[in-house]
Amino acid sequence: MKPQNFRDGADRRHVLARSGLDALIPVLRRRGYEVVAPIVRDGAIVYDRVESPADLPAGWGDDQEAGRYRLRRRPDEALFGYASSSQSWKRFLHLPDRQLCRIARKGEGLEVSQESPESPAYAFLGVRPCDLRAIAILDRVLLEDRFADSGYRQRRSRLFVAAVNCGDPSATCFCASMGTGPGAEKGYDLLLTEILEGGHRFLVQAGTAAGQEVLSELDARAAEPADGEAAARVLSRARASMRRSVEMEGIKDLLYAGDEHPRWQEVAARCLACANCTLACPTCFCTTVDDTSDIGVQAAERWRRWDSCFTLGFSYIHGGSIRNSIAARYRQWLTHKLASWQDQFGSPGCVGCGRCITWCPAGIDITEEARAIRGASKEE
Repeated sequence: MKPQNFRDGADRRHVLARSGLDALIPVLRRRGYEVVAPIVRDGAIVYDRVESPADLPAGWGDDQEAGRYRLRRRPDEALFGYASSSQSWKRFLHLPDRQLCRIARKGEGLEVSQESPESPAYAFLGVRPCDLRAIAILDRVLLEDRFADSGYRQRRSRLFVAAVNCGDPSATCFCASMGTGPGAEKGYDLLLTEILEGGHRFLVQAGTAAGQEVLSELDARAAEPADGEAAARVLSRARASMRRSVEMEGIKDLLYAGDEHPRWQEVAARCLACANCTLACPTCFCTTVDDTSDIGVQAAERWRRWDSCFTLGFSYIHGGSIRNSIAARYRQWLTHKLASWQDQFGSPGCVGCGRCITWCPAGIDITEEARAIRGASKEE
């Protein structure tokens, strides 16, 4: 179901010219995939269905900071010259809303239907290494835990992943400190590194048999040492450019011991509890269930929708909500993301993509908050 490392000699690296990459989307479409890739829309890079290579954001980059996002024109025609998009791939696998069932009156009885339309077979083009890790985390939560999500399993089982190593991180990225980038190690069918130095081209390698089959249909030549060296420099520059980081050593015990730390009140004074961070996050998976009926009470539907631990009702049980204050909700989110997620699923729930920093309207920075907790604890 998930892409595995490919060890039959087909993982040798190849090079595609810029013009050669134009064939990738048509090849994927001929194989029955609906291709999802980055496009420019509404002043941002978003992921959506594409018909041809002309839909890709050639020559576009982005400037990101805490609470700030702007597109900018690049001096080149890079296809993947942005950092992370305003959305994650999560919304195509773990749907924002999904109808679970419908109950309608029929004669003297009731008719119950479970809506489970078949999703298309997706090919994701342009998945960053941090988002590869995010998909692996969702797999762990939604496939490998005690209660697997059938809809997620169906969509995931048919997925083709063409990943692209990160060459131009934003100011909010910190994947290097999380061990999730800027270069990918596994989880892909095809892996591309975009090289602009010495001519626009892509270093390509297959990670699965399916990836090798697609690669065989492209006009690729064998990579030369100079190509590999140029690709290594792309990753080296990306790693060196990252300004933010999270020191993960001991973070779990630190957060568990800091439940009454005054920093939670300080960040709560700025936090709007808007849930932007959880909606933009590629690993947050919480949902709620809504029941609705028509005005004549002839039919009722049950829907599952994304939810957030920042909403007051998320922790509601009989008698009220467990986490009434914003401070308690922010503490829950950060502690779960960096600490208790490790106990539950064996890894942190953060991949260092920086989306929660960029898309927070108050500019709250998870790396700054983790550093403040650690610094105050050292002083104590």
